[in-house]
Amino acid sequence: MPTLDAPEERLRKFKYRGKDASMRRQQRMAVSLELRKAKKDEQALKRRNITNVSSDPASEQLTKGVSLNLQEIINGVNASDPDLCFQATQAARKMLSRERNPPLKLIVEAGLIPRLVEFLKSSLHPCLQFEAAWALTNIASGTSEQTQAVVESGAIQPLVELLSSPHMTVCEQAVWALGNIAGDGPEFRDLVISSNAIPHLLALVSSTIPITFLRNITWTLSNLCRNKSPYPCKKAVKQMLPVLFHLLQHEDGEVLSDTCWALSYLSDGCNERIGQVVDTGVLPRLVQLMTSSELNILTPSLRTVGNIVTGTDHQTQVAIDAGILNVLPQLLMHPRSSIQKEAAWALSNVAAGPCQHIQQLIACGTLPPLVALLKNGEFKVQKEAVWTVANFTTGGTIDQLIQLVHSGVLEPLVNLLTIQDPKIVTIILDVISLILKAAEKLSEKENMCLLIEEIGGVDKIEALQLHENPQVALTALNIIENHFCEVKQPNPCPSLLIPTAYWFPQEREDFLLPHSYIICLCDGLHYQR
Repeated sequence: MPTLDAPEERLRKFKYRGKDASMRRQQRMAVSLELRKAKKDEQALKRRNITNVSSDPASEQLTKGVSLNLQEIINGVNASDPDLCFQATQAARKMLSRERNPPLKLIVEAGLIPRLVEFLKSSLHPCLQFEAAWALTNIASGTSEQTQAVVESGAIQPLVELLSSPHMTVCEQAVWALGNIAGDGPEFRDLVISSNAIPHLLALVSSTIPITFLRNITWTLSNLCRNKSPYPCKKAVKQMLPVLFHLLQHEDGEVLSDTCWALSYLSDGCNERIGQVVDTGVLPRLVQLMTSSELNILTPSLRTVGNIVTGTDHQTQVAIDAGILNVLPQLLMHPRSSIQKEAAWALSNVAAGPCQHIQQLIACGTLPPLVALLKNGEFKVQKEAVWTVANFTTGGTIDQLIQLVHSGVLEPLVNLLTIQDPKIVTIILDVISLILKAAEKLSEKENMCLLIEEIGGVDKIEALQLHENPQVALTALNIIENHFCEVKQPNPCPSLLIPTAYWFPQEREDFLLPHSYIICLCDGLHYQR
């Protein structure tokens, strides 16, 4: 099949083509400021432990604590009597576990953290270890400065050692504390990793541990995968991926959600990092989870697959083979606009691939819901749909471009020419220009011009010649001068013009548009988030 060839500088705006790793990273970071901001409400970076725990040899004394004021707590924590230390530490933990306005700052300023860290090492007093770990967990759930105070007091290594504690509640609380520390940012995440926490965490994963414990482990692992400035080291990723594959087969919603988030962080990178995730064989399960009715599972599974299709053509093909294109049309019609946007973004990167990928996109019925989004979607979704059409138009064959026009894409595109977004308006104008160039080569430009005029396109394009953005104005001017200054009478043959189904002669497959007919779109297209 002939393709609509584009110049090299145009291709460099898509996915990975012609770009070195550093350029890709810079472009992804720039685009992600708008497109893919990490939302804290999607997954908590840190969590405070404000729930009661069941009794255990390490916590059987929890119900016997004594209420103390702050000065009594300070005195007790610094006492030499283990019983007084326990009572004071438990009282501090209870203060820090209050649901509203816990006095994190007061406890830090009282200088109690170094002493609490010392209590983590009291192997003869597991109840004291537990209370100290709980208190430190809640302090580390606070601001970065409060987390830093925990780290600088030397808490990470004794917490890692508690992962081997024979007392499950002590061990689980250490997992939670490490999760909060790792969730603060890449620096503390890497300190946790360098303290050899990952092998101990992975050793805890089994079919016999309570589900609440497994949820905490999975969440902590996800925080160890989070952040990309820098990314977690390759050794750590290699250690975690097999267990994440295993956890992805679980049935618990929280475990699945945090596992998918972990994979989304690990796939949000260069092709090599995407390859590490793809090579585990997780894609079929991820595509299956994209059909989940639970938003906390659907969102991260869709985002992970969306990351993967920003990779190489082979990596995208693996996602297609796993069934992504069977699911995306449904997600384009999802009741939540956030899911529509994610699905359209993923589709735009499939459309940025070779014509074989575009053909599979067409075959799976993605064009009708895509056009529906262009007509009726929220603006943030319409923008993603426009990117998809732009990618499709540049990389598709003549036959594929005909099918795109047949889908009814022109009218909603023309209607979007009035939006207050110069970049998107320029992209739409470029798409229209490319379609007109194709029609001209097929001797159908006059009919296409009439179609555009009938849907109000000419008036809108003429008005854009006066747009305040020079690029919009120049692009609109070029379209009017090149295509609408001397419109002749259209071919009278009625078969050539059907208002709801635009037609190109199928036998003209041998045309290739010359490079000079391709107008480069403005400032870059889609990159990885």
